Amino acid sequence: MRTRALAAALPLVVAGLACSSPPATSGPAPSPATSAAPSATSTPSAAESTSVKGAPRLRVTRVVKGLDIPWDVQQLPDGALLVTERDRATLSIVRGGKKTSLGYPSDQVWVSGETGLMSMAVDPDYESNHRIYTCQGFSGSGVRDVRVMAWRINGKQTRVKNPQVLLPGLPATSGRHGGCRLLIDRESGALHVGTGDAAVGTNPRDLTSLGGKTLRLDRMTGAPWPANPYIEAPNRNQRYVTTYGHRNVQGLAQRRDGSVWSVEHGSYRDDEVNLLRDGGDYGWNPVPGYNESVPMTDQSLPGPQIDAQWRSGDPTIATSGAAWVRGRQWGRFDGTLAVAALAGNRVVFMKFDKAGDLKWTRAPGPLKRFGRVRSVTSLANGDLLVTTANGGGSDAVLRVRPAG
Repeated sequence: MRTRALAAALPLVVAGLACSSPPATSGPAPSPATSAAPSATSTPSAAESTSVKGAPRLRVTRVVKGLDIPWDVQQLPDGALLVTERDRATLSIVRGGKKTSLGYPSDQVWVSGETGLMSMAVDPDYESNHRIYTCQGFSGSGVRDVRVMAWRINGKQTRVKNPQVLLPGLPATSGRHGGCRLLIDRESGALHVGTGDAAVGTNPRDLTSLGGKTLRLDRMTGAPWPANPYIEAPNRNQRYVTTYGHRNVQGLAQRRDGSVWSVEHGSYRDDEVNLLRDGGDYGWNPVPGYNESVPMTDQSLPGPQIDAQWRSGDPTIATSGAAWVRGRQWGRFDGTLAVAALAGNRVVFMKFDKAGDLKWTRAPGPLKRFGRVRSVTSLANGDLLVTTANGGGSDAVLRVRPAG
């Protein structure tokens, strides 16, 4: 079925004087570690402003509408867009504002609560291998989990084929905290996976559980990445672990310098943006039971914990997907991290210095007009794609660009 997009452009202006934020006080980013990484010295947050001097006027257009919880959007080399819808468990292709559903085994996706058809990645060699990756819920034969899959899109781009289970066993309970974000490392080609803790208090610090972690694997075989910090561990799950002590990783983004950053849902406080360090402990330990009153980064735990580079404070804004902004046309937003916020109904642009310390944050007023927003994707020309997450078939993919 085809759905025609609403093509109306909404020109948006970001102007005015910059609003100063308290400078971050943490020191230089810690060096990579193979077990427990050093701790940063603070977890800075910054007051948001809707304006910043030198930022561009923005233009927002709806690329396609009529969606229901579009979890992710990625661009194919020919310019077409792939979109996942979580609860419908559908994969669609969008060209010229028209959406066509690809033949996809939706009946094999387990949908419950926050879990369904979620993140997606397009292989860097897609033009030759037509390969894509998804992260999705699964239930069958007495097994319920979240798993990373690989597929090939047929030559006519009408269906997927050749399913390959790369990594099963990401924990799933009710569907809560089943979030799963994929990112292909542009330098190594490894596939990074951010996972939720499935609302099980012991998962984040249990190195034999794949929940509450960031993982890294070979995108072609599904094997643990050979440079992982626990690659020699006797337990196979542990060999995949890059970092641990996370609550619910919703976003992954790679900076120009090659560093990988995660975005994480807080409990009632302290959503986090984290700079990932191999073997790092990020301090979430909600035990006994599932005690959400504990700090997101609990420095009372044994060993060092790595503090966030940004945190929301109280209350959370439910940060989700993110992408680094690039291109001179973005003015002072060039080089910022654009982070979607579900409960916050906004996109927050965060400026970090070379060491990873927070300098300021801005939330442009015009991007607060669309309700809940989940994912941010950076295109080759520097434009951003943003997905809304309001449900009921009212959602859209938005294109955000400087107006010139």
